[in-house]
Amino acid sequence: MNFEAQREVILKPLQAVIGVVERRQTMPILANILMVVKDGKVSLTATDLEVELVASAEVAAKQDGEITVPGRKFLDICRALPEGAKISFESSGERATVRSGRSRFTLSTLAATEFPSVEEINAQQTVGLAQKDVKKLLEKTHFAMAHQDVRYYLNGLLLEMEEKILRGVATDGHRLAMCELSLEGGPSGHQQVIVPRKGVLELQRLLAEEGGVELVIGTNHVRAQLGNIRFTSKLVDGRFPEYGRVIPEDTANTVQADKGSLKQALNRAAILSNEKYRGIRLDLKENAVTIQAHNPEREEAEEHLEVNYGGDELEIGFNVNYLLDALGAVEGEDVAIGVSDSNSSCLIEAPGDATCKYVVMPMRL
Repeated sequence: MNFEAQREVILKPLQAVIGVVERRQTMPILANILMVVKDGKVSLTATDLEVELVASAEVAAKQDGEITVPGRKFLDICRALPEGAKISFESSGERATVRSGRSRFTLSTLAATEFPSVEEINAQQTVGLAQKDVKKLLEKTHFAMAHQDVRYYLNGLLLEMEEKILRGVATDGHRLAMCELSLEGGPSGHQQVIVPRKGVLELQRLLAEEGGVELVIGTNHVRAQLGNIRFTSKLVDGRFPEYGRVIPEDTANTVQADKGSLKQALNRAAILSNEKYRGIRLDLKENAVTIQAHNPEREEAEEHLEVNYGGDELEIGFNVNYLLDALGAVEGEDVAIGVSDSNSSCLIEAPGDATCKYVVMPMRL
């Protein structure tokens, strides 16, 4: 195997796939990247057995072939070379040689036959979308995913396809984020899949503000094709909770506030909240909200804010981080927070926009 290319040509696909190469591996082959040279192209594949990334680039191929090389080391070499440098790559036996100018690097390799590959994904639904729309969908929901929860189906994001709608839902049992995308000529039928946390974060990193993405949902995998990059992730085998039940349908009391002012007030009050539980109390009265926080050191914070509110007087406690995450995802300058009573979840959304909804469970303080 032998090819030549400019540094930037190799660096771009390398940076695209390196995210799934773990530094500590149970299998040595997973620290490597599979390189295949064929028909004047080099394709680079990385996997952690859950997520697979493939990126390709056109090169001056002298000899076709395939080999695996240490991913991070090869990336570091390419990064360290000067801009515009010409790279020559050659492999023979158990060694690969990278040359550029007066620099020469010899890397140990492993056989390409040892590299794990993803089986055919058995496509059930295929839909074409704008990358920026999918990126927005993930950004507005991913933060509510659970992290290393024993309820493994919560450690991911639900993608649900219905008639002309793609919906993303994430929950960790204490809060929920849901966002919808309208599909033009969307798929028929109904399908739900859970994309694991690592897959969601990796796909989010790859998505750009321009260009399109082809999303293919199979029985056990989800695949996204973004130009020269192909993303494949296993799906979480489990049943996602019936999220519709926890979204309040009728919130008797609605606070409408300036989002920026509310965020600033919450951030200030959070400084003196309990570091472990992050609890704050909202005291709602006519056209006013008082935000209170205290901690075991008997320190207290109090913020008064003018809002648009004409409902019942009530006190309700929340985890301030959950409120701030939801406010950060709401678009526009204003936010509507609907509450029924002190023991019910609140519904956070942009006024007049039901495409994204955020639910936060109350805390007892």
